[in-house]
Amino acid sequence: RKSRSHSSKSAKKTMAPKTPKKRSSCSAKVTTTEVDILSPAAMENIYYIAHNAADCLEFRGFGWPNSKKKKKGTKRKKKN
Repeated sequence: RKSRSHSSKSAKKTMAPKTPKKRSSCSAKVTTTEVDILSPAAMENIYYIAHNAADCLEFRGFGWPNSKKKKKGTKRKKKN
């Protein structure tokens, strides 16, 4: 048995030549609709997820610039 290296030309499989595919995402238009953040459905949703007014504004994208984000899931070791 002879071991073939990956770079040898005889070991390559013959495949059909790849044709370049055109991306349709360039010509596709994305439509975004304006969402009212003060609608009754939005207010009910924020009532259940926000703890205070600052949280409400943070969830809606109106947070403080350059603010430090909260660390979630930090565990401390108990000292005996």
